[in-house]
Amino acid sequence: MTEPTNILEQYGPREAMEYDVVIVGGGPAGLSAAIRLKQLAAEKGQDVSVCVLEKGSEVGAHILSGAVMDPRALNELIPDWKEKGAPLNTAVTEDRVLFLTETKSYATPSFAIPKALTNHGNYVISLANVVRWLGQQAESLGVEIFPGFPAAEILYNEDGSVKGVATGNMGVKRDGEPGPDFQLGMELHAKYTLFAEGSRGHLGKQLMAKYDLNKGKDPQTYGIGIKELWEIDPAKHKPGLVIHTAGWPLDNSTYGGSFLYHLENNQVAVGFVVGLSYQNPYLSPYEEFQRYKTHPAIRHFFEGGKRISYGARAITAGGLQSLPKTVFPGGALIGCDAGFLNTSRIKGSHAAIKTGMLAADAAYEALAAGRQADELSSYPAAFEQSWLHEELHIARNFKPWMAKGLVMGTIMTGIDQIVFRGKAPWTLRHKHADHECLKPASQFKPIVYPKPDGKLTFDRLSSVFISNTNHGEDQPVHLTLKNASVPVDVNLATYAGPEQRYCPAGVYEFVKTDDGKDRLQINAQNCVHCKTCDIKDPTQNIVWVTPEGGGGPNYPNM
Repeated sequence: MTEPTNILEQYGPREAMEYDVVIVGGGPAGLSAAIRLKQLAAEKGQDVSVCVLEKGSEVGAHILSGAVMDPRALNELIPDWKEKGAPLNTAVTEDRVLFLTETKSYATPSFAIPKALTNHGNYVISLANVVRWLGQQAESLGVEIFPGFPAAEILYNEDGSVKGVATGNMGVKRDGEPGPDFQLGMELHAKYTLFAEGSRGHLGKQLMAKYDLNKGKDPQTYGIGIKELWEIDPAKHKPGLVIHTAGWPLDNSTYGGSFLYHLENNQVAVGFVVGLSYQNPYLSPYEEFQRYKTHPAIRHFFEGGKRISYGARAITAGGLQSLPKTVFPGGALIGCDAGFLNTSRIKGSHAAIKTGMLAADAAYEALAAGRQADELSSYPAAFEQSWLHEELHIARNFKPWMAKGLVMGTIMTGIDQIVFRGKAPWTLRHKHADHECLKPASQFKPIVYPKPDGKLTFDRLSSVFISNTNHGEDQPVHLTLKNASVPVDVNLATYAGPEQRYCPAGVYEFVKTDDGKDRLQINAQNCVHCKTCDIKDPTQNIVWVTPEGGGGPNYPNM
């Protein structure tokens, strides 16, 4: 392979566009920030130029969530959302919380269901479709949205503040050289840049390192959420039914659980979340999800039904203890790029919308005062005074308690939430990053998972196929290795190659070379952009970077 050309030296300089605010990521946080900026400007009869970059082929293409949505933040952002046709069509009608053993289920009495898991007033939604609607609202207000253009690089001013971002080059061949359709990326300069990339944003990770935003904070902790969308027998469909389970198929020491949400049109969203702090390298979150669907209390919903979509995404779950400093010179982190998800409620979209609004308020105030490229300190200050901070403070001990095992965690969470109402005089800490929790394979027995039946349970590749995932065959591999020898010498030798199990898309596999040696094969075209590898790799040798624009999944209704 030839040494890649320094493309910028050969083809530069890049064209640049100037905006007041550039927003990286067209999810609920980014679009809400854009909408709020335009609303504030319209109220004052002023103009604020706002641009949103979205790496998916369209707004919503990469959006995946459960999802039950608390409309509180949306009520604040767009009070007349019903009249404007927001796709919140199915109000929650019933909550069920089940504890599963291998063959039985035990329902929690309604009076004992924790307040965090009661959903009266909430809606079962497709977050991808809600985000598409938010995109329409943003564009109607004059926001410029560029789908298919991932922000690949952070740009800095001479004083070290963020100047903006550059989009990735297009038409680069696998060897790093420009191809026949090569196009240089664009620079987008802004007075302030808001980063809303979702969980484990690759630019957000760089900003945390550069500005030491995690100083004094607990390590962040994550989960992987794997989801399928089914069309089921109308006789079994109950619009607005919300079911959560804990227990089987996971053991007592592994954090996780399931969701099963009945939407409109005989559709059911079913998913499984596994905390990425798990210890056993033989565990496969994907296979655990498939196994879960075979439980007698669950499988009857799907028998006679048809699976229509699949996807996976990491979840930032550390809560207040792990929340980084959210501002730095020239910008801010919003939504799941920072980690505002409320794990106890299994909800983050309302938090994303609220933090997008709070950051927009701070940015607008700064622009109106003629400032630029400084710290938007009024954003974290406003967050600390908000209902969202109060909500996350109440939930702060949920994940640390549950990390102590299902039985003890459930009891202690009950005491924390019912006796102390979330205001206990202590705050538990996260002590380890998820990649530090994996233990050597020698301490465990391999897990034998049942073969998929193709009706209720499925293999990875047929699942990736219905996620509509696509990457150009000849583009550079976007799952990069710091050291090419580590996967075999360390991960395979010590941990039995966990990347072939924690990836829900079959990206990583160990194959034999002609001389009988092992090597890691990376099937990057399968990647659904869940970011699990970037989080769970025990040596932190895998670094996820943006592929060419528009690559990845295309979720229709997730």
